[in-house]
This record gives sequence, structure tokens and C-alpha cells, in this order.
Amino acid sequence: MLGCSTNDVSPPDFNGTRAYEYLVRQVEFGPRVPGTNASKACREFCCEHFSALGMDVDSQVTTFFDPYSKTDSPLVNIIARYHGETEDSLSIVLMTHYDSRPRTDYALDTSKRDQPIDGANDGASGVAVLMELANMLAARPAPCNVDIVLVDGEDWGKPGDHDYYLLGSRHFAQSGIRDRYYFGIVIDMIGDSKQEIFREQYSEMFNPKLNDLVWNTAEDLNVASFRDSTKHAMIDDHLSLNVGGVPTILIIDFDYPYWHTELDTPNRCSAQSLANVGQVLAKVLYTPSSWPELR
Repeated sequence: MLGCSTNDVSPPDFNGTRAYEYLVRQVEFGPRVPGTNASKACREFCCEHFSALGMDVDSQVTTFFDPYSKTDSPLVNIIARYHGETEDSLSIVLMTHYDSRPRTDYALDTSKRDQPIDGANDGASGVAVLMELANMLAARPAPCNVDIVLVDGEDWGKPGDHDYYLLGSRHFAQSGIRDRYYFGIVIDMIGDSKQEIFREQYSEMFNPKLNDLVWNTAEDLNVASFRDSTKHAMIDDHLSLNVGGVPTILIIDFDYPYWHTELDTPNRCSAQSLANVGQVLAKVLYTPSSWPELR
């Protein structure tokens, strides 16, 4: 293990009800498709939240040429930085995407096919958890530095067009992150009210010690929705960070029947599911003695 127990801090309680309110608020803006007014409103909402907690908030802006509309689309990542108690604190990165799907690939109502989705679970749930974690960091200092990164354009491509996914995280990973973070954790689609989170295959293949850290923490906390077996292999933002040189795993509940449908709405998510993930992440952040040696 990395550190000594004297650096550990007991985390505050994770407020799942408040996190769920953040989820609902994002959906109320409308589909957060890159370049839209809803995306801008959601971004401003998040930036104001982090700034009010005393975090340093920055953004990364780039332009993506959309092969479908043949137009340039703006992409904006949000980076909120929390500084630990000491100058030599290790840094970790927590990432999720705040954009929502620009098309309903699997519409149950065929009249809604190709319309943008609400993305309550697929997008808003991860943001909600990280917003509440920021509240915890402001309430009780953690013994590490934390960059909370909300990326844009994760869910842009059409099915099978893998080159047009993960746009924001790829841009972030190209900014020289190799020696900036000790490790990273990406969360996505973690709000399902019938939550079951399995180890993701690429995470298990490349960073099994980090997976062990998270699933052992979940077991210690009696969070039963973390299933200790490996299931899906996902193309998600953790791949970008690993390519950029930061050992990173993905926490995702991909067994979600409303994925990329018009039914990905807040009533299919729950405060308890958000709290399950939030309390596990908080325990990881506040307990550096449990971190594995990765270098």
C-alpha cells in the first residue's frame, strides 16, 4: 500500500438526496447536446457550483468537425481543482461526461427516433455524484489533490463510429496529463435504481489493483450493488486517460434497459444508487493508505 494510516481522514456523509436533485436539475435544462443552449446552461450551473465551494474552475475549449452535419461543433470541458492540505499531496482525477446523446438510437416510440435524449443516467448521474463529492471536499479537507473533470462530446458518434466518441476526454488527455495524476476513476451510468456494477473488462485487464481498491472498499462499506466479477468491455473515457499515461478505471452499470432511449429519465434513477457510488469514491479519496503502488 502507498501511504500510512495517519494520513487517512473519515469522509463526511454522502448526501444522495442532494445528488439526485443535481441530476434532476441537469435534465431540466433539456438535452445537453454539445453546442446547444442547454449544454451552456448546464455548464454554467456546474461551474457556479464548484466556484462557490472555493475550487479553481477552468475550461478547455476545442472545435470538432461533425462528419454528419458537415459543420464545426464547439466542445467545452470543465475542470474543477481541489487542493489538498499539503503541497506534496498526490493528485487524482475523477471524470464523467456532462453531454447527453444527440439521438435516440433505440426509441420505443418511433416518432422520437433521432431526437436527443434526456440522459438522466447516461450523463447526469455521474455529474451529480461529482458535484456532491465537491460538497464533501469543501466540508472536510481530503489528504489528496482532486481534479473533477466534466467532459463534453463523450456520446456524439453514431453506433459503430468509434472515432466520434470520447471527444472531450481525448482532448483532455492530449494536454500533458502523464505525470499530473497518480490515478484516475471515470464514472458513467451509475444512477440506475436497479443498480448492479460489475468490474469493467479493460479496467480489470490494465489496472486490476485499482479495481481491487474500489471493489474492496465497496465490500468494506457493505455496498452490495458492486458485484465482484467482470462483465462488460466498454469504450468509454477511461481509455483516453490510459492512453494519456494515467492509470484509470471505469465504474459503470451498463445493464440499463433504457440506454439510448427516450426513457432515460430521472424516475429510472435513485438517490440511493448515487449514494452507493459516492460513498465508495469518498472512502477512496479520504483513505490514501489503501491506495496501491502503481509506479
